[in-house]
Amino acid sequence: MTKNTPKLETERLILRKFTKYDANAMYDILKDDEANTFLPWFPAKNIHEAKIHLKEKYLDKYANDIGFHYAVCIKESNMPVGYINISDDDSHDLGYGLRKEYWHKGIMTEACRAVADIIKNTELKYITATHDINNPRSGEVMKKIGMIYKYSYEELVQPKNMLVTFRMYQLNLDGHTERIYKKLSSCGRRLHSYFHLRKIWG
Repeated sequence: MTKNTPKLETERLILRKFTKYDANAMYDILKDDEANTFLPWFPAKNIHEAKIHLKEKYLDKYANDIGFHYAVCIKESNMPVGYINISDDDSHDLGYGLRKEYWHKGIMTEACRAVADIIKNTELKYITATHDINNPRSGEVMKKIGMIYKYSYEELVQPKNMLVTFRMYQLNLDGHTERIYKKLSSCGRRLHSYFHLRKIWG
């Protein structure tokens, strides 16, 4: 099995690598204002911006030995309607997005569960995920795949320049239940010191 974004199938979905032919589908995912509300970047204005995002965030990543950067596709069409990725840094942050026509159908929970299951068979010891406190539905996905809330923190998100309160969830995969990943603040310090100053709750 390939170690970079191996193909997965669930009851309703195909999770696969994006290809250069998915640019229009990526544009459909990225252009919607409502779906973009809680994302750190602005909606794509045109297909050119979508192609840049596709190349930088997905296609270029497939050159690495290991990675998890998925197109979430409905089986009947095999066309991407969303995405899931695990960041390559030490946070192993789980990120996901879905076209709003497919919201509230359990699709992202189904897809994230499949990715979490395969990651359990790798050398990753944990994954994390965060959501804006104003987007609790995203947190419900995290809970449903077994992630546990650890703490909250504030961060000035760029390029939108918004001060956001995030809730951080974590799933430890090696039985080390006491491990808590300490996220870096925007100024580069671990949140174990930053957190005492800006602690919300947790």
